[in-house]
Amino acid sequence: VALEQDPRPGEVLSNLHQGGAGEGVALLPEWSRVAESAASAVGLEVAGVDLLPSRDGPVVCEVNGSPGLEGLQRATGEDLATRVIEFVTA
Repeated sequence: VALEQDPRPGEVLSNLHQGGAGEGVALLPEWSRVAESAASAVGLEVAGVDLLPSRDGPVVCEVNGSPGLEGLQRATGEDLATRVIEFVTA
């Protein structure tokens, strides 16, 4: 599940909890690989990975082992909390 975030007009940061907007998007395979590799590199199976575009492809900005799901759930319409619980209890 992925989210593309946009800052408020005149702002640089796009944090959803600070008024930024976002919408669910499908990740390109390269972006998925980078996100999964970043999470794996820090030993996480469930993570929020912030990626930024660059001339050379996606760049990891942050890997969060305790990502907030509220904004992502709202933007994608997916019940991510249930998906995480099902994953860790399987």
